[in-house]
Amino acid sequence: MTVEVIVFVVFAVAALGGAVVTVGARNPVHSALGLVTTMFSIAVFYVMNGAHFVAAIQVLIYAGAVMTLFLFVIMLIGVDRAIDRSESIPLQRPLAIVLGVGLLALVYVAARAAWVTGVGTGPDVPGTIENVSEQLFDAWLIPFEATILLLTIAAVGTVAMAQFLATPVLASTSGDEPEAETGEPAEAGEKA
Repeated sequence: MTVEVIVFVVFAVAALGGAVVTVGARNPVHSALGLVTTMFSIAVFYVMNGAHFVAAIQVLIYAGAVMTLFLFVIMLIGVDRAIDRSESIPLQRPLAIVLGVGLLALVYVAARAAWVTGVGTGPDVPGTIENVSEQLFDAWLIPFEATILLLTIAAVGTVAMAQFLATPVLASTSGDEPEAETGEPAEAGEKA
């Protein structure tokens, strides 16, 4: 087997594992980290196919900016239960270190084998900056701008919803109907 097949198999397993963690994890932060793993693995597939610009955009935009936004939203919403911080897997930390070093070694091998520097005189590859920008700013300009507007509205709406303060409702002493807390002193004729 060649190095490219080995790298493909390893990152295919990583992408599928990240997808399973994204869907199956109970903790939303773990789900976000699983999605980052899947996005990074997809970027490696782009590199293997010669679409280096698309791979860089995949890492910068999706694995970087979008996932940072997701994590900020998760932190704004908050987690409503305590997290068990005990390590249930024996030797979890050493295993994570070994797997992390192995992943970095695979990334190094993939980058060394696939990245091409300098001006190329070869065939026109669909993932180059020139081809992507030509399609993006010619045929797809209106959908691109509409997507930017939609994402901006979503980000502003998320921040606005996170800062929205609902009026707290207090239970009345008679048990009939809850009263809203207004912060004003009760009048002389009302029950306090």
